[in-house]
Amino acid sequence: MIRRAAAILAFLVATAIPSAAVERFPKPEFETGYTMPGTLTPPPRADILENLDVAVLAGAIALASWIVLKRRSRRETFWLMLFCLLYFGFWRKGCVCPVGSVQNVSLALADRSYVIPYAVVASFFLPLLAALFFGRTFCAAVCPLGAIQDIVLLRPLKVPSGIACILGMIPVVYLAASVVMAVTGSRFIICRYDPFVGFFRLGGPAYMMAAGALLLLLGTVIGRPYCRFICPYSVLLGWASKIARRHVTITPDECVQCRLCEESCPFGAILMPLPKKAPEPRVSGRRRLVLLFALLPVVAAASGWIGARVSAAWSRSHATVATAEAVLLEDRAGLEGVTIETETYRKSGLTRAALMQAADLVRDRYVVWGALAGVFVGLAFWARLYEFSVRRRRDDYVPDRETCVSCARCFEYCPKERQKDTGAEAGS
Repeated sequence: MIRRAAAILAFLVATAIPSAAVERFPKPEFETGYTMPGTLTPPPRADILENLDVAVLAGAIALASWIVLKRRSRRETFWLMLFCLLYFGFWRKGCVCPVGSVQNVSLALADRSYVIPYAVVASFFLPLLAALFFGRTFCAAVCPLGAIQDIVLLRPLKVPSGIACILGMIPVVYLAASVVMAVTGSRFIICRYDPFVGFFRLGGPAYMMAAGALLLLLGTVIGRPYCRFICPYSVLLGWASKIARRHVTITPDECVQCRLCEESCPFGAILMPLPKKAPEPRVSGRRRLVLLFALLPVVAAASGWIGARVSAAWSRSHATVATAEAVLLEDRAGLEGVTIETETYRKSGLTRAALMQAADLVRDRYVVWGALAGVFVGLAFWARLYEFSVRRRRDDYVPDRETCVSCARCFEYCPKERQKDTGAEAGS
């Protein structure tokens, strides 16, 4: 508790330091008293520093996997988490972040003219590859977004499984929306609305600083609310972790059903034993499966239709569509240059027909990608229904491979773990 309190105190002191930015250009000498605003976005890094970032990321993930799977140490996991928070968070200012790299990779796949830095590619794939082999060890200690929430967790409350399941669909929707916004060239919403990047960069929009503070306040009683109910990258990590070749276990040996670990996980990622139920008639099981698979195309088609329908309003987030609609409104009202965007358009020499044609092309892309995003969300929803409908017997307490972040907290509650540690100390 003393170490955690010290870490929290250090974090609060750091966030209280006033924002400072290095001036890259001299201030303009205006008589109006204008001052050059400080930059919040970090400048591009030199190649050698990008290589350093990738090396540190790969090394931290490998070390986290070794600590969790071999050392099985919560204390070492915590210290590595604190280092990664300082390095990837406050020193690297949250950029490049694997969470935001989803957008870069999506845009690169959709637009061949977009050149994606290799460091971004590495930051996207390294945590996923680790999750395929070892589970979500990146979440355990490397991700600065998870770390900043983990250190403020004081008295966790249990979120009912039904509510957690419903809230767990938000990251799926967020992932689909972020991909659509990226591939259509609208904006990178994950980076723009990152609730913690303002703390890492010691400054940012007031509404995002407030959102981050609210999430941290909520994180004192709800374990990692952003990771569990908002983070779009967690969807991909969870799916990869579900089929991981090796995953963290609660006990290093055979489970003795002591129930001591039952309430140890603040993230609701421990699955309870399920007793063997009375045999179900084969006819009932077949009917349920037939009904589920009959619903699959219906759910996919309906969600795709919804995604295409909302794309018309959604496309207004694109600058071209917004400018085209603003120009139409100005022309109907007999006005010109009401906004900076419309004034820029009128001075560009671009014809109105060309602007409307460009806006129509953007709308068409939104319809296509919106439909695909809707199908994606629908399939994810159907998969949840399937999991609830298929009941599998469990004899022991096991981590939920999809939602477990390998934080190592449950190790300390297992008597088999303590017995192993005692034996190791006696042998030494």
